[in-house]
Amino acid sequence: MTTFGVVFRPQLPPERLRAVARLADETGIEELWLWEDCFLEGGVSTAAAALAWTERVRVGIGLLPVPLRNVAVTAMEAATLERLFPGRAVLTVGHGVQDWMGQVGARADSPLALLGEHLDALRALLRGERVSVRGRYVRLDDVALDWPPPHPVDVLAGGTGPRTLRLTGEKADGTLLTATTSVDGVRRARRLAEEGRRAAGRDGHHRVVVYLLAATGAGAADRLRAELAAEGVASVPDVGVAGDAAEVAAAVRRLAEAGADTVVLQPTADEPDPEGFVRFAAERVRPLLP
Repeated sequence: MTTFGVVFRPQLPPERLRAVARLADETGIEELWLWEDCFLEGGVSTAAAALAWTERVRVGIGLLPVPLRNVAVTAMEAATLERLFPGRAVLTVGHGVQDWMGQVGARADSPLALLGEHLDALRALLRGERVSVRGRYVRLDDVALDWPPPHPVDVLAGGTGPRTLRLTGEKADGTLLTATTSVDGVRRARRLAEEGRRAAGRDGHHRVVVYLLAATGAGAADRLRAELAAEGVASVPDVGVAGDAAEVAAAVRRLAEAGADTVVLQPTADEPDPEGFVRFAAERVRPLLP
C-alpha cells in the first residue's frame, strides 16, 4: 500500500498552516510534509506546531540543511519531537541549496562529506550512544542526549546526484526525492540507494519518498507548465501531473510502481486554494490508490 501525503509549501504564510494541518488530519491524509526553504519558514518550529494541532497525521520535515545546524542540535530537536509525538515526526536532512548556504556563510567545501558525517553522528546520538568524533566537519566531545528517543528513529536524507543517492542508502534510513524526479528517476534513485546499502552491509527496507508536483481545477495545465519551466524540467517526461483525480492517481501509481514507498502531492506555488487541494487529495485521489 502506497503511503500518501501532501505538502504545505512555505510560500504560504505560517499562519495558514494550522487550517491546512487540521484539515489533513481530519480528512485522513497520512502524511503532511513541510519545507525549510531559505528564507521562508523554520522546519522544526512548523513541524512542532503542526504536530501539536493534530492527533494522528505524520509530519515530515523535508528537509533540514545540515550546514545550518550543529548535529547535536539536530539530534536534540529530533529526540524532543519523537518523545512529544511518538512515531509521528519524520526527519529528513540534506545538503541544502548551495547558493542559500553561501548567503549565510555556511557553504561547505564538500557537502557530501558533511552530510555523511552528520548522518553518522545524528543516528548514533538518536540511538542513545555517547559520541566523540573529530571529522572534517562534525566534531563532538563525549556528547550524549539526556532524553534520547525510547525507540529507534528513522532519519531520511534528500538527494539528487548519484553520489548523494548512494550515500543515502549507505548512511540514512530512507531517501527523499524532489518533485523534479521523473518515473525513471525514481527507479534510478532506488537502484543507487540500494547499491549504497549493499556496500555498507545494511539490510532491511530503505524507504523512498518522492514529491509529485500536481495541479487540478481551473488553469491547472498552465500552472503546472509554468512551474516546470521555472524549475528547468519542462522537457523532462513523467514529471508532474495536471488533471482530475483519476489522472493524478495514475501518476501516483506510476511512481509507486517505479519504487516509491510514499508519494507526496506538491501543489504549485500559486495554488489558489490550499485547503481545497488537501480535500481533493484526501477525498478524491486517495480512494483511487491501493
